[in-house]
Amino acid sequence: MNILSKLTLAVPAAATVYLKETFPDGWEERWTVSNWKGEDSHGKVEHTAGKVFVDEQKNRGLKTAEDHRYYAYIRDLDQAFNSLGKDVIFQYQVKYEESVDCGGGYLKFGPKMENKSAFNSDSEYNIMFGPDKCGFNQRTHLIFNNGKDNVLKTDDLDYKQGDTKSHVYRLTLRANDSVKVEVDGEEIFDGSIEENWKIGQPAEIDDPEDVKPDDWVDSPMMDDPEDKKPEDWVEEAQIPDEKATKPEDWDEEEDGEWERPMIENPDYKGPWNPKRIANPDYKGPWAPKKIPNPEYVPLENLHKYDFGTVMIDLWQVKSGSLFDNFIITDDAKEADELMEEFKKLKEVEDAKAKEEEEERKKKEAEEEKESGEDEDLDDNEEPAAEEDETKTNEEDL
Repeated sequence: MNILSKLTLAVPAAATVYLKETFPDGWEERWTVSNWKGEDSHGKVEHTAGKVFVDEQKNRGLKTAEDHRYYAYIRDLDQAFNSLGKDVIFQYQVKYEESVDCGGGYLKFGPKMENKSAFNSDSEYNIMFGPDKCGFNQRTHLIFNNGKDNVLKTDDLDYKQGDTKSHVYRLTLRANDSVKVEVDGEEIFDGSIEENWKIGQPAEIDDPEDVKPDDWVDSPMMDDPEDKKPEDWVEEAQIPDEKATKPEDWDEEEDGEWERPMIENPDYKGPWNPKRIANPDYKGPWAPKKIPNPEYVPLENLHKYDFGTVMIDLWQVKSGSLFDNFIITDDAKEADELMEEFKKLKEVEDAKAKEEEEERKKKEAEEEKESGEDEDLDDNEEPAAEEDETKTNEEDL
């Protein structure tokens, strides 16, 4: 091997940033607003740093500004790419400036799209990633398209967007068909795509020829055969009223045969059931045995997608999601630089939250003190009123 070849091998592959969007002035030139819902249903956005920031110009992002609206914005990546054989980071920052009952803060990453103004919720995408909440349903979405369906994870990723502070979501899509998810630098998932998303055929299936034996007992409890109903057990809920008498004007020809009215039985004990005991023959739940799936084919290249666009596609009952600092890259250092900017913002947000909490406690203490002083004043006024009344009575005498 010559010297030039050795030098070539020694040079590491250059890092590539496929998208970097920090929403400086001119962001509108890069983004297309979809017209699929029309002006009446499509929400407007604000170019703002929000209520809390380090640098008002530098921290500007895109904020949803109208409640009960659809938001559909799409832009091309700076460089389209195929992810085969690459470890790729998808990272962005989002903040709910208002408390959200129903609203999403996720992004979609998809292939190139020619007619971006027609982009809608049914448009093809490769990955959907980020927080979503509506009522009691809340999760961090991570959805993969398998070429046919959009496949959800078999169990939900933890929801981390439960406040009004900024959070950074990072997805690392690996060449070994695994993914890692981090929120604010904290790992919340690391695992195989095939094992955690039902994308292909399972490796094992139930044996169709395996049937439950006739003598299989799957009831853990049984009636106690030695428990007998007491002879004095009363099961009649109602009895004839023995104190009732037939009305004097009762005409059996017209009114029919008179019967005593029914009343609640004071001795009624309810239906009798034998007590339950553990079933000595219980074998547990039955399930067919597993056999290798003849249709199973090990899946390969689940990380392989053609990427060309990033999309904001949301329906928000409550607006106020502030998006910023999008990056797609194969170099963690590039993503880490934006993470450092987030950390500076987080310090300011934490300090502001602490200040507001202290102010809230101070205000509550003052209100409680004022309330106590008012009560003391009322207590002091009552004896004075009684004294005046006594003097008046003495003068009358």
